[in-house]
Amino acid sequence: MMAYKGLAAVLAASVLVACSPAGESGQAGTPSAAASGPEATVFTVLVGGTPIGALEIAPGDDGYTIDYEYRNNGRGPTLAETVTLNADGLPQSWSVEGASTFGNPVAESYEFIDGEARWTDNTGENSAPLSEDAFYVPENASPYWLAIAARALMADEDGILPAIPGGELRLSEMDALDVTGEGGDRSVTSYSIAGTGLNPVYFLMHGENFFGVISPGFTLLEQGYEGEDERLRALAAEYGARRFEQIQTRVAREYDAPVRISNVRIFDSRNLTLGEPASVLVEDNRIVSIDGPDAGRDGEVVIDGAGGTLVPGLFDMHGHMGETAAFLNIAAGVTSVRDMGNNNDVLDGLVENIRSGRVAGPRVFRSGFIEGRSPFSSNNGIIVESEEEAVAAVETYAARGDMHQVKIYNSMRPEWIPAVVEAARANGLRVTGHVPAFTNADAMIAAGYDEMTHINQIMLGWVLEEGEDTRSLLRLTALRRLPGLDLESAPVQATLDALVENGVAVDPTFAIHEALLLSRNGEISPGVIDYIDHMPVSNQRSARSAWADIATPEDDVNYRGAFDQVTAMLAMMHERGIFLVPGTDLGGSFSLHRELELYQTIGMSPAEILGWASWGMADYLGAGEDLGSIEEGKIADFFLVPGDPTADFKEVKTISLVVADGRVYFPSEIYPEFGIRPFTEVPALTKPQ
Repeated sequence: MMAYKGLAAVLAASVLVACSPAGESGQAGTPSAAASGPEATVFTVLVGGTPIGALEIAPGDDGYTIDYEYRNNGRGPTLAETVTLNADGLPQSWSVEGASTFGNPVAESYEFIDGEARWTDNTGENSAPLSEDAFYVPENASPYWLAIAARALMADEDGILPAIPGGELRLSEMDALDVTGEGGDRSVTSYSIAGTGLNPVYFLMHGENFFGVISPGFTLLEQGYEGEDERLRALAAEYGARRFEQIQTRVAREYDAPVRISNVRIFDSRNLTLGEPASVLVEDNRIVSIDGPDAGRDGEVVIDGAGGTLVPGLFDMHGHMGETAAFLNIAAGVTSVRDMGNNNDVLDGLVENIRSGRVAGPRVFRSGFIEGRSPFSSNNGIIVESEEEAVAAVETYAARGDMHQVKIYNSMRPEWIPAVVEAARANGLRVTGHVPAFTNADAMIAAGYDEMTHINQIMLGWVLEEGEDTRSLLRLTALRRLPGLDLESAPVQATLDALVENGVAVDPTFAIHEALLLSRNGEISPGVIDYIDHMPVSNQRSARSAWADIATPEDDVNYRGAFDQVTAMLAMMHERGIFLVPGTDLGGSFSLHRELELYQTIGMSPAEILGWASWGMADYLGAGEDLGSIEEGKIADFFLVPGDPTADFKEVKTISLVVADGRVYFPSEIYPEFGIRPFTEVPALTKPQ
């Protein structure tokens, strides 16, 4: 459906993608290379090396006008900005007009008048008195805000400024490097800005002139220097690895002794029951024994479970994995993730870093992403232009030996799918995916899909007119037609019959539909209410912004009604015995907790949900021998919550301990590394004398 809102945040607001880089090597100061000549005015947006849009800057006497637009996967922001600066380079006024990645209108403004900052964004009208210099960080803006902020921070003595509406901006200089392009050889400097979000943002300056923004999958580069894209994305990936390696060093607990978690009740994920008080002994990365609650021997590290519940590690079955998501999944007890499409080279590096212990992250089950080439292509995985190339892509993925399945995407030609399925079967791979444009779920079930991805991809087939193109935002906006759909109608029931008869599973991504259909400007999105006040200011701001363009009261009613229909459809599928798969497409972590919580609305109990999201998914992926339950001999993947999540599912949201592949983590030590206020205390721990 969406390949996770992270890309929107990266490109529309420069809060970089799930695979965001980091690592700071020094304080800000005088630029290491003086700017030569005027600043460039045109910059190219690239995703995975493919140009998808542009940033254009027009400098004025006291500021800039900026135009920014890109299109990836049939969507993207269109923004027009006007910025005026005071004598110190701080924003005096700022206006942003246009639309966000998913179509929500943007009409943002800021002004500083008589000692007061006043701003209006998608959260509403706000103001604050200012007694010191501060920098307004727009909610929706082009990445050029980084250059404006960088120059102000360079002029500041310690490279730190209070941020409006909250937090602070901190500039750090990273590296000096040389680049080559049509404008000649350049010496540029990489910097980071941090302080308002989960991670630093990484960008390049030529003296005081803006040169670009970098991340492992995305770059924005001065026109004429696009040839540096691959090298700079690799540099960003290395910055990220360094940052997360440093965090891993601080928070991963590895002991030269067996570790016992005492006085806990173990959730039996096969039988959906809560056991009597016990203790669990871990050595290396295996559970070596399950004993009485106070059992123990000399030489053990003992962690007091304080009567809490030990739950097997959860599975997010729809991820697009990056380093931030990897770390935060571990803190949330999500110890396994099925990646549903990625930049293959970037994911290769991340998986290796997780396996080696360099960074924290879940076990990754990979899907080979196959997309057709079109103006609407998602620039991930392998992009093909013919049936022969599509079959070759399947064989390429099969030859790697590390793929769980292949995933079909929107711009694939429907007539190619039977050959893709046949090739996948011949190579022992499953097939899942979107419904390609100009066809429907019935045709993909008949072609041999093993699993359907996103509930909207199925339901759109019942409300679209012939010829409507779902490679665009229509595949989201057309959901407002759902309230008029009779779920008992013959076409709906025929599709459900086909799913049942062919044993096709469904990956609904329930929580992302809630976010799309129920988020409203100025209101906290319902899926984040339980944790948003613990998050950095940029996340809190985003949580109060709509995704879609809710232009009229009728739209509001229809989008809300659409979510009711989605919920009713999933209840119907559950009742019919169609196998559902819990995945978020939102990065997992807190979003997986919400994804699972929502399934209570279709009749599933907390115990049923926990067993389904642990043992059920381990078994579905063929990994049940090692994963999915807390048993002697299995890999030590589990988490501790103080209460009883089988009685109140919300207890899953307060995790005090995670053991992932035998490594011990305390989420309360991880969260501050990302600007998140912890939810629990660190359990009492006793080391051997």
